[in-house]
Order: sequence, then structure tokens, then C-alpha cells
Amino acid sequence: MSSRTAMQNLSVNRRTFVAGAAGLGLAGVLAGCSGEGETGGTGSAASAGGTFKIGSIGPITGGAAIYGNAVKNGAQIAIDEIAEAGGDVQFEMNFQDDENDAEKSVNAYNNLKDWGMQLLVGTVTSTPCVAVTAESNEDNIFTLTPSGSSTECIGGQPDADGNISTPRKENVFQMCFSDPNQGMASAQYISEQKLGTKIAIIYKNDDTYSMGIHDTFVAEAAERGLEIVSETTFTEDSQTDFSVQLDDAKSAGADLVFLPIYYTPISLILTQAKQRGYAFKWFGVDGMDGLLTVEGFDTSLAEGCMLLTPFVATAEDEATKSFVEKYQSDDYGKGETPNQFAADAYDCIYVLKQAIEAAGVTPDMDASAISDALKEAIVADDFSYTGLTTAGEAATWSDTGEISKMPMGMVIQDGVYMPLDA
Repeated sequence: MSSRTAMQNLSVNRRTFVAGAAGLGLAGVLAGCSGEGETGGTGSAASAGGTFKIGSIGPITGGAAIYGNAVKNGAQIAIDEIAEAGGDVQFEMNFQDDENDAEKSVNAYNNLKDWGMQLLVGTVTSTPCVAVTAESNEDNIFTLTPSGSSTECIGGQPDADGNISTPRKENVFQMCFSDPNQGMASAQYISEQKLGTKIAIIYKNDDTYSMGIHDTFVAEAAERGLEIVSETTFTEDSQTDFSVQLDDAKSAGADLVFLPIYYTPISLILTQAKQRGYAFKWFGVDGMDGLLTVEGFDTSLAEGCMLLTPFVATAEDEATKSFVEKYQSDDYGKGETPNQFAADAYDCIYVLKQAIEAAGVTPDMDASAISDALKEAIVADDFSYTGLTTAGEAATWSDTGEISKMPMGMVIQDGVYMPLDA
């Protein structure tokens, strides 16, 4: 597919899932994930049986540990469910801590190769994911990232000027929304729901994730007629004092602040806004998930915060309730409530199972041969997946590596995530 054709198709996909979600009010509960992930194609790995070796990488210590631990637990729940159900497709997972550091993530990847990894679920955060997928692409190890949302994780995506800096990594696919999808969807949602007229943006200018969402949000906001009155930034070394950014938003008359960043700096921004007596509407993306778990943070300050997410733990469908109950048990999250990263990782395992069954690969095959088969299976016309993070609809993948699925608008009320339109 040419880059021009790919971009045209992506434009349709992105707008389609957002328009469809808006048409549903983005308030439908998640539904329809069976324990067997049984919405896929035919075929079987029964000829050999055995266990596939899954490697996974993410931060389970350090400032982003909530994401890595969520992915580790969510994936393990799915693996354990599959084992309990029996069958010819089984998994063993080796999870490596990268502390949200790209160099450590590559080292972890090499450790997993030495272990005999055949499939990679990861990495969890975008900057390490960009580095690791460069390696997994060279080795042709099939990679499904639950939360590496940067377009550089999958490659092949043009920038605002139409240039492609990172070639397509044909072995890499996303379970999460890509950064452009998140930025575009956020601007569309803010516009369609009339949430704000004067928008301030605070973003991190040394982070691939934050910049990617920012750029697409700005472009879509212009098309939607949203007025951006303030754009301020920070870096890894300056994410302790947000007085300049907040003062700029206030003096510019902003009524909504868009935060395409992770939850730790968001907690500081909300705290410092309260100290300065500033009251804005706050709108974030998947990086906001985890805000309620920040140690020492006054969670009352999160009341009314809005975000787009593919999963909410308060949904009433049976699949979500079962997942939340298992996650909160002592075997996994030990009382913690699962976030969307946990749910995306859970779905990753079932997608792999379904793709393996569709492709007919077996554990005695080497990683490259497995990858070649799964790359074809996951983009086949008859392959789709309905799970925890697909809002009751069938998700599909394009050969760009991106997923097409529905987001939901959420708001924090009484300390929990609730559908924004409920």
C-alpha cells in the first residue's frame, strides 16, 4: 500500500470510529468478550500443542510502574484463564522491568531473546517501545503492544508535512489507540460535546507520546473551529513547577485545559491550580488513567476530570465485572482497580490466541515463521476481535499496524470513572 493510500484509509478509519462513538453517545457499556476470544477465524494449532513463549516489557518499578504492573497482571489473568480452559494453545510469559527507560528496555528485550521468546507483548510505554520495536522488527518477532501509542512504534506514518521518518515495522501492531487517533478524537469530542470554547494545552516537549497527541489535536482543533489560546510545555527535568503554564492559561482566558501527558505531572498540575485558585475544565487521554492512585494526591481535585478511554472498570457487562473481580484478587492486583492498560493487555493475549488459531502456527515453529503467519492473519478480512476494550464492537487491524475500535468519554465522579454522557 502506498503511503498516500494508507493515509487516506487511516483518515477514514479515525473519523469513522470517532463519529460512530459520538453517535452512540460514548456511553455504552463494554460487552461481548468471551473467555475464549471466539470471534476470530478458523484453523487450529492442535497438530502440535505445547506452549508459546511470550515476552513482555514495561515499568514495574519507578514513576510509571502503575502501567507496567497493570499490563503484567492483565496479561497474566488471560494466560491463566486460557490454561484453566485447556486447549492446544497455551502461553508462558516472562515479564521484564524496564523502569520506563529505553536503554533498559532494549536490554530486557535481549534477555527475552536469550530466554527463547516467540511473541512480544510490549513494550508498555511509547519511548521504550520505539526502541524495542526497532529490534523486534529486525528480528521479525511478532509484536502486539498494549499501550505503545506513538506512531513511531509501528512506523510508516507520515508527519504533518507528509514525510515518513520511520519506515513501517511490519511485525508490530497496536492494541491501543495511536497518538494521532487520541489527539484527533479528543478535539472532535470536545467540539461535538461543546466542552470548551477557549482551549489551553500543556504538553511535554521531550516525550514522543505527548508531542504526537499534541500535534494531531492542534490540527483537528483548527478544522473544528476550536480556539487554542495557550500552548505551554515542560520537560522531564522541569515537571515540578507548573506556575508559568497555569498562569498563561489563566491570563489567556482558557476555560478547558487539554493534558496529553501522563498522570504524575497531571496530579501536580491539578494541585498547583487549586493552590492558585484556578478552576478549569480538564481533559486528558489514556495517560490520565492512574491519576486516582498517585500517592499523596488529593483525589478530590480529580473530580470532573474528563478523558477518552477504551475501558472503564465500572461497566456492568459480565466480562468486565469478571475481569475486575479477578484483577482485584490477591493473585493479581491485590485490591487495585484495573485501568485500561490492564484491559488492553488482557485483550492482547486473547488476540494472540485467536490469531494463532487462525494462522495454524504451532509452538515448535521459530519466532520468525510465527511472525510471518500472524502478520497475515491479523489483517485478514475475516479477522476481528471483540473484547474488554472494544466497546462491544468488533475491532480490526489495518496493515499499518493500527487498530480500529471505539473510545468512550469518561469523567471522574465520586472517585470513580463514569460514562461522560450518563
